[in-house]
Amino acid sequence: MPDPQSPPPPAHPARLNLTLSLSPIVSLGIGRFAYALVLPDMRESLGWSYSAAGFMNTVNAAGYLIGALIASRMIRRFGWSATLRGGTLAALASLAVCAMTGNFAALSLARLAAGIGAAVGFVAGGALAARIAQSVPAQASFVMSLFYAGPPLGIVASGLVAPFVLQYFGPGSWWVVWWALTLLGAVLTIPLLLTPIPGKAALPDRGASSFSLKPMATYLVSYFLYGAGYIAYMTFMIAYVRDLGGGALAQAAFWCLIGLAGFTTPWVWRRVLAMDRGGLPSGIVLTVNAIGAALPMLDHSPAMLALSAAIFGLAFSTVTTSTTAFVRFNAPPAAWPGAIAALTIVFGIGQTIGPFVVGAITDALGSLTYALNISAGLLLLAAVAAAMQGKLAKPV
Repeated sequence: MPDPQSPPPPAHPARLNLTLSLSPIVSLGIGRFAYALVLPDMRESLGWSYSAAGFMNTVNAAGYLIGALIASRMIRRFGWSATLRGGTLAALASLAVCAMTGNFAALSLARLAAGIGAAVGFVAGGALAARIAQSVPAQASFVMSLFYAGPPLGIVASGLVAPFVLQYFGPGSWWVVWWALTLLGAVLTIPLLLTPIPGKAALPDRGASSFSLKPMATYLVSYFLYGAGYIAYMTFMIAYVRDLGGGALAQAAFWCLIGLAGFTTPWVWRRVLAMDRGGLPSGIVLTVNAIGAALPMLDHSPAMLALSAAIFGLAFSTVTTSTTAFVRFNAPPAAWPGAIAALTIVFGIGQTIGPFVVGAITDALGSLTYALNISAGLLLLAAVAAAMQGKLAKPV
């Protein structure tokens, strides 16, 4: 029986989910991850320690956690499309603020706002994308994956802009990069604002979406470990490449490899994501993610770094897709927003802790290598925890 709260099936589900993916392109691919490209110049120009540099992503992750906590409430009050668009615009505004000041407190507040906007938009967009995918059951996993291709596309876009802007304008031009990224984000947001998005109805009453999270506790632990592990790699790897002597071209190539590999995930992982096997699909993806993060331990050559970027990128964005697939297979539709929000919360806690701890370890030991090794270890633990999660008894 169709869910009475679901929007009518759209005429072009794949096209609509690609349009929805513009939100995570702007708020995550650019708004969050592009900071890694600007971090080395900001750290040197503003006299930051690695702990201070990591704190900027910690406060962004704290905002993401806040956004996850309030997302369902905002959807219930304002509706799906307004919440999705509002979160995206908040993240876009934060990019402009980052371009206008070098004050640590002001930048921290901007990064906080970016995290809140990204999470609110991501929870709304993810739940809506899952509902849209349900209108084409035979292609549901593929159509749903198109929304999650957003962050990798944003990574590619920022990778083609930031390193070369920095190279052209020289040291201290980090603020010019933020303006360039703001302009890019504004252009990408226009179609999202103009395209009709179905689903203006509010969420069902809280009682209708009651769903116990206790049986998926192991899976929640896995997603927490993933949040702590992946963000260290995504925050500091460009600084690592730069410390090894990589210039603008090397940094852009490394970053774009992560994004391009991530964009292939709807095709590469299609069969894995279609598996109704509890947490096993996520465990498989996380294992590949850990391997990609661990490769720089073996060799610092350009070829090995490129392989690391490609393998890491192939898996990192798919983890989130696999969690949504897990929810879709194991929870009733009315519980999807709440379950996705719960996963986003534990993920947010993990990635809030990760950057600051990694920065502190780097300051204490004097090398990014130790901290990045910890990142790979956390991802491997996350893979083990996910694989231990069995299939839930889905309510009828």
